[in-house]
Amino acid sequence: MLFKDTLVQAFGAISAQRLRAALIILAMSIGIASVIVLTALGESARSYIVNEFESLGTHLMIVLPGRNETTGGHPPLFSETPRDLTLDDAEALFRSYHIAAVAPLTIGSAPVSTQGLERETNIFGSTYALRRVRHLTMAQGSFLPKMDANKALSVCVIGQTIREQLFSDQKALGQWLRINDRRFLVIGVLASEGQSIGVDFDEMVIIPVASAQALFNTHSLFRILIEAKSKQSMYQAVDEITGIIKARHEGEDDITIITQDSVVNTFDKILTALTLTVVSIAGISLVVAGVLVMNVMLVSVTQRTAEVGLLKALGATQRQLQWLFLTEATMLSLAGALLGMALGLAGITVLTTLYPDFPIQLPGWALLAALAVSLFTGLLFGVLPARKAAKLNPVVALGKR
Repeated sequence: MLFKDTLVQAFGAISAQRLRAALIILAMSIGIASVIVLTALGESARSYIVNEFESLGTHLMIVLPGRNETTGGHPPLFSETPRDLTLDDAEALFRSYHIAAVAPLTIGSAPVSTQGLERETNIFGSTYALRRVRHLTMAQGSFLPKMDANKALSVCVIGQTIREQLFSDQKALGQWLRINDRRFLVIGVLASEGQSIGVDFDEMVIIPVASAQALFNTHSLFRILIEAKSKQSMYQAVDEITGIIKARHEGEDDITIITQDSVVNTFDKILTALTLTVVSIAGISLVVAGVLVMNVMLVSVTQRTAEVGLLKALGATQRQLQWLFLTEATMLSLAGALLGMALGLAGITVLTTLYPDFPIQLPGWALLAALAVSLFTGLLFGVLPARKAAKLNPVVALGKR
């Protein structure tokens, strides 16, 4: 029996039982489509979150008051340290050769108003270095001026949403904005930044850190954002930051340093594991489809006993009969895989249309993996029916004709 004869024979057997073949293909396609869609969602979520953290800055480190974890983990919500971080602590970090920029940060919420319009918003107190560390872009005017961090100045930079809501019909630059009971001159408007890890710079008002501390009557810092000179410098800078703050805090190691790389790697590992877990659960449907293929093929062998007996009587070997049934299982699996891939890609297109802000991308390896798993499943569960058909006694099989 030639290879072409095997294909024709297998195709003929499938065509003879179209409803049964359609059910097998449908079961296989559902499994493949599930694997493709869930893989795309998992990979897209991983890429989205990793990109969000990478967009925070370059070689970024975050120093938090309170001892928790040195790499990753949740930052302490409440201060557990006997000492707060101060502006002097931030300035002391410039002793490290490996640090390129330091942006002390004080955050609070306050009402902002101008010309009868008022709303509550978040106030960022920082220095000119914040623009470099967070890669902020100006739409109009200038950012905070370069000056002594301990000096208060009544200037502010506003986000796009603040500009649209409070200065919708007039130019924002040069206008006075009241924050609590103090007035600040608008010197710049940020370009639309959108949300990044829960921080929406479009709704932010940025003022000098000393002004923010006076506004909120505090001397402590919420965070210190630091940019290292290079990726290699970042790890050396961590040790030096720890040493500098420890020396200033009378030997107490009471800060937490989160590096951008550790956060990205942690989320990357977690989301990759989550993606593989979800895809594995979806893969169970492929196993179920494979069992269905095996059961249907076993029924087919039983129904085609006489046909098998005739083929053996005409000289077909056990190996040729095994290949005949395995080819039939492979053709069913291949058809199910192709239909499943089409359904999966259609599902991704629908999700992309419904959620345009969430980029859904299917990695190329997912299609190849789905096709390979489908064929493997079909062949694996086709072995038993094929071996059963090959071992039939031709005399007994023909006796049932």
